[in-house]
Amino acid sequence: MNTGLKITAFAATLAATFGTAYGIGGAVGPVAGDPEPAAHAAHNRSAPSGHGDHADKPPAGLQISEAGYTLDLKTPHVTAGEQSELRFAVRDQDGRQVTSYRREHGKELHLILASRDLLTYRHLHPTRAADGTWSTHVDLPAAGPYRVFTDFTPAAEGATNLTLGADLAASGTYKAPVLPEPAATTTTDGYAVTLNGDLRPGKASKLALSVSRDGRPVTNLEPYLGAYGHLVALRSGDLAYLHVHPNGEPGDGTTEPGPDVSFTATAPSDGTYRLFLDFQHNGTVHTAAFTVRTGTTAGPADAPEPTTGAAHTDSNHPH
Repeated sequence: MNTGLKITAFAATLAATFGTAYGIGGAVGPVAGDPEPAAHAAHNRSAPSGHGDHADKPPAGLQISEAGYTLDLKTPHVTAGEQSELRFAVRDQDGRQVTSYRREHGKELHLILASRDLLTYRHLHPTRAADGTWSTHVDLPAAGPYRVFTDFTPAAEGATNLTLGADLAASGTYKAPVLPEPAATTTTDGYAVTLNGDLRPGKASKLALSVSRDGRPVTNLEPYLGAYGHLVALRSGDLAYLHVHPNGEPGDGTTEPGPDVSFTATAPSDGTYRLFLDFQHNGTVHTAAFTVRTGTTAGPADAPEPTTGAAHTDSNHPH
């Protein structure tokens, strides 16, 4: 299994009107020039460290268009608290909807949906129609701005893995969010997950997440998309995106099915990040969320005490 990571930074482009209700907007991310092609396979694009030749290059995935492909978000807004169908397509340089993809980690395309306050997170697997239109049902718990990330590799010869993003608005009564304080242990669906290790800016470091239930280590985690766990990190503010895959894989002769799942990751900069770990046990996928700070921002938070529980973080994954 790959030990690298992929980092995608996104500009905050959604215009919001706040009052008693959150205003619906259909804005999308900026279109930027193509970055230098990735030198690695899927989920292995290097993190910009701010040093040397990378200093003047934007992180891969900042744009809604890249390498001749464009994300066409056909559902720019939904209503909070109501089930909606989210529809989108990927178009090639001739404007045609892409209908052929390479399967990676068991899927043609991975869809990540996260609120800009980083309290709601969904890892979804939409269905593709014959004409190239993707769709999935979503039920967002709170009004506000969200970001849609599409992670895929076109089947065209020479195509590389891409992450394209666009903004999504959920209308309804808006309440100012509060990001949970950093904590070493979080709970989800009766599981306790402990984070060991530090996320460091510009430097690779090991993160180990340990899963337990009822005070006992979980030693029979089940493979989910070819691994015992998947980790996504989003930077607060611009939602810089890191998709990190674990060190080792099921059946390699050395990787145990829990309680620990380890990753190697590099943060692109100082900042506050939200980490989301997906893991499967007893046939169900669960999501554990952490708030971490790196570099000069590490230390006591300046946010007020968060609400109890897992806030808006969702652990249901339609498959």
